[in-house]
Amino acid sequence: MTTTTPANQPETTADGAVADERLMRTSPLKKLLGRPELGSVVGALAVFVFFSFVADSFLRGSSLSTVLYAASTIGIMAVPVALLMIGGEFDLSAGVLVTSSALVSSMFSYQMTANVWVGVGVSLLVTLAIGAFNGIVLTRTKLPSFIVTLGTFLMLTGLNLGFTKLISGTVSTKSISDMDGFSSAKAVFASTITIGGIDFKITILWWFALVALASWILLRTRAGNWIFAVGGNESAARAVGVPVHRTKTGLYMGVALGAWISGQHLLFSFDVVQSGEGVGNELIYIIAAVIGGCLITGGYGSAVGSAVGAVIFGLTSKGIVFAQWNPDWFKFFLGAMLLLATLLNAWVRKRAEATT
Repeated sequence: MTTTTPANQPETTADGAVADERLMRTSPLKKLLGRPELGSVVGALAVFVFFSFVADSFLRGSSLSTVLYAASTIGIMAVPVALLMIGGEFDLSAGVLVTSSALVSSMFSYQMTANVWVGVGVSLLVTLAIGAFNGIVLTRTKLPSFIVTLGTFLMLTGLNLGFTKLISGTVSTKSISDMDGFSSAKAVFASTITIGGIDFKITILWWFALVALASWILLRTRAGNWIFAVGGNESAARAVGVPVHRTKTGLYMGVALGAWISGQHLLFSFDVVQSGEGVGNELIYIIAAVIGGCLITGGYGSAVGSAVGAVIFGLTSKGIVFAQWNPDWFKFFLGAMLLLATLLNAWVRKRAEATT
């Protein structure tokens, strides 16, 4: 009588010893299904193919450059927001923090009649301090991140408007385009690079650099293990010695760094800043991260996925324009993409778990 080996029996070595599961070979399909950004990549390809057919000008080089620029303005913030969500938290103040960063640079430079780089440096310190404030209050008080960052959102919204009207007399800042250092700062944060006759905004390079840096941190450093650990199970992470407070504070400061970069681009692109800008953008950053595979509950996601989520935002927002549709429908399509991508990501995770 012939006997069969159970399917779930562990693999053994030549001498009969049980093999370490970490050394067991994994099929390419299992690895692919295990990637958190798989669903968003499929969604991005579907959106790209769709607008390629419905919009005649969509495949032009200049059009794709416009799509990448729109994606980069969201992606610069979506990357650190994704890391924060992997760590189990989120930030409702991220949108207005971008405006706060730009306002500090502009008003400090103008009022102190200093080189604009001085204002840029002061803005970096102030923005990082706000990020640290969010992290410290969260970890010390044990309040939900929703409450902490909602409070910061409201405070920054009031400060942005109040200080701008107090100093400038209007809701916008004064132009700093004629000040020393403006041209060099604009070259760093808001210049245009021409490649093959097509103009690309420098924010695309900033975005790619942040994706590469965040991916390296998540996949190649001890800090990356800490981020996944605190997002997956904070109590267990603390029990094995993970510095939970320091990790979460660092993640909020990472969001602040992204806000500083975005704020400087906003300032040096238009010379002036409207104090009411940025409200509502925090939801778009979170949507990009969720579409990219991040879980609201934390412990799962990737920086690359957030970048793909930002690409979907760029494809949708500009594809509607190129197709000459009514842009009022944009939020509808964005919401539909959020639901579809979330369902697809959930299905992919179930398939991945079923094949392990």
